[in-house]
Amino acid sequence: MIPFTIDEAKTLARSLRDSLPNGVELTHGQALDLVSRTLGFADWNELSAQYKQPGFGPAMPVLRVFDIDLARSFYVDVLAFTIDFEHRFEPGMPTFLGVSRGDASVGLSEHHGDGTPGSVVWVPTRNLDGYRSHVTRGASGKLRPSIDRDAPGGPTMTIIDPFGNELRFCEPQ
Repeated sequence: MIPFTIDEAKTLARSLRDSLPNGVELTHGQALDLVSRTLGFADWNELSAQYKQPGFGPAMPVLRVFDIDLARSFYVDVLAFTIDFEHRFEPGMPTFLGVSRGDASVGLSEHHGDGTPGSVVWVPTRNLDGYRSHVTRGASGKLRPSIDRDAPGGPTMTIIDPFGNELRFCEPQ
C-alpha cells in the first residue's frame, strides 16, 4: 500500500534520513528512492507517477446511531476502538464520529440520512479468541459473544451494537 499522499511519502523519506546513525549520509533523493523500492516501485519517479492516477483509499462504512454518547462508550470502552475525529456543524446538531481499530474504520452518524439501522459490517480480525476476551472484559461480563467456528470465511464473532447494527469480526483462514 502506498502512502495516501505525496507529502506522506516525503515525510517517510525524511524520517528515514533522521533515523540513520551518525556518519551514515543519505540524500533526500536517495531516501525517496529507498522508500519507493520498499513499497515495490523501481524508484521515486515510478511511485510519484502513481499519485497522478485515479485512486481510492479504504472505504469507511457509516452506521446510523441515535445517541452519540452511548455509541462512543460502546465502540471505545467495549470494542476498544479509537476516536479518529468528531464532527458537528454546531452545538445541538447531530454528530458524526469516526472510530477505528487497526485498519478497520467505521463512521457513526446521528444524521438522519446516514446509514440504515441494522446494517452489517464484516471486519477481518486476527486473534479472534483474544479479542473476544477483551470485549467480554470491556463489557464487564454483560456481553458474552460466541464464536461460530464454522462460519463462511472463517471463525466469526457477531456483535450487535446498541442501535441494531451488526459487526461480524471474522478471522479469515
